[in-house]
Amino acid sequence: MLEKDFDRIKEVFGKEPVETEETFIKGWFKTGDLGKIDKDGYYFLTDRIKHLIISGGENISAKEVESVINGIKGVLESCVVGIPDETWGEKAVALVQKSEGFELEESKIKSICKEKLHDWKCPKTILFTDHIPKNTMGKVLKGKVKLLF
Repeated sequence: MLEKDFDRIKEVFGKEPVETEETFIKGWFKTGDLGKIDKDGYYFLTDRIKHLIISGGENISAKEVESVINGIKGVLESCVVGIPDETWGEKAVALVQKSEGFELEESKIKSICKEKLHDWKCPKTILFTDHIPKNTMGKVLKGKVKLLF
């Protein structure tokens, strides 16, 4: 997404952003967000560009895959990241925190993902954890998650 309202940018960031090729394109500020516009003209944020996984030339939204996994009974939370893959460039992998008292297997999660997503969007590996690493603000530390694979 691109933003032209510099007062809004200052409001969000607390200062005017430094103009570089990475942050601006022809006077428009690159927010780093991905979004879509529905048929009624409403904008929806779908993910962050830096969380996009590119596998075999296909774009995979980590948020979309997480939404499917988080909808599975027994899943408390998940985090999907892309890791290097020799054949495809990147592949999706998932770290899953189970709800207390639930038994889940990797094969069940993969099966449900294949029912609801294109095959190339499905995580190739799923690891289970007692907690997903987060910062003090509660934001998932995707960089730390990648190191677990």
